[in-house]
Amino acid sequence: MYYRRMGELPHKRHIQFRKEDGSLYREQVMGTKGFSGTQSILYHHHMPTEILHSSVESVCKIEFEENEQLSHRHFRTKEFTKTGDAVKDRHYVLGNDDLLIGVANPTQSMDYYYRNGDGDEMLFIHHGTGKVETMFGTIHYRPGDYVMIPIGTIYRVMPDEGESKFLIVEANSQITTPRGYRNEYGQLLEHSPFCERDIRGPEMLETYDEKGEFTVLTKSRGHLYKHVLNHHPLDVVGWDGYLYPWAFNIEDFEPITGRIHQPPPVHQTFEGHNFVVCSFVPRLYDYHPEAIPAPYYHSNVNSDEVLYYVAGNFMSRRGIQEESITLHPCGIPHGPHPGKTEASIGKKETLELAVMVDTFRPLKVVKQTRAMEDDQYMYSWID
Repeated sequence: MYYRRMGELPHKRHIQFRKEDGSLYREQVMGTKGFSGTQSILYHHHMPTEILHSSVESVCKIEFEENEQLSHRHFRTKEFTKTGDAVKDRHYVLGNDDLLIGVANPTQSMDYYYRNGDGDEMLFIHHGTGKVETMFGTIHYRPGDYVMIPIGTIYRVMPDEGESKFLIVEANSQITTPRGYRNEYGQLLEHSPFCERDIRGPEMLETYDEKGEFTVLTKSRGHLYKHVLNHHPLDVVGWDGYLYPWAFNIEDFEPITGRIHQPPPVHQTFEGHNFVVCSFVPRLYDYHPEAIPAPYYHSNVNSDEVLYYVAGNFMSRRGIQEESITLHPCGIPHGPHPGKTEASIGKKETLELAVMVDTFRPLKVVKQTRAMEDDQYMYSWID
């Protein structure tokens, strides 16, 4: 990320910054990796530690399948029709110690605020529009947006009316742009499929100097904690730094193509600890005269591959619909369905749109996801 500032700031860090009545604004340093990672400095009307009441709201216990078979899996998340808000009504599908992958159909605005104290969150907006209100400011979202919310950020999601669907990744680490696309100064390089110009930070800083009782739910240590503040949590008058929420639309990902088939790392968009996120977007196919555009069969020797299907006809798959999630686990090969390799020859382009998450430790399947599974997917390579 790069430096950004919003609102009112003193001319130096850690000096007196006073209101018109002479009282001090409250400075908060919010950073990662013990002051050696990315950080921002925020200035509040009130002390962020002013809490009227603290309690345990609930246990965040995810029940995974036991003794799973080593097989390819297909989950039709379109069958998950429960609506609600963007946090309490998430449906988790897969997970391990590094991340959780889930979906949500947010149709209600959150009547509370939320922060994830374990790691960053990624909200991929499949359907719907709305806004995310955060302590750093407001981001409006639309279909195709990746909305990145740093660890510890207080926020709430306010969807507009209408259909809504999110793919959600909750990481136990920071989600960043790929190191291979950055120079030694952190700037995205010329061969990167996107650049800083494509990244949107908060559009406006909305500041509330209000007293009262405001609920913030905090996820940490396997629990959801309830903190009731005696002031509005979005009371920041100014901030600057490198840590803040931001958005990037998948339409701004410029695909890397070649004469022959390019491997999945060319689609990489973000990375976290032990996982990467890739974007498959409409693109021209390979232009070698004997090229086979469909991917070759390959074994995920060290990673599990998860694909979330957004739109279009995914050229190597059959029997897949929008909002499907497939899991191709490490240890066994996968590749195009029968006939898809031959059918791809001579094609000039693909209009597919999908998000891929590759993890470098095995994923477990959440028990309740079994109800939306296509049991025959493992055998779908038999012609």
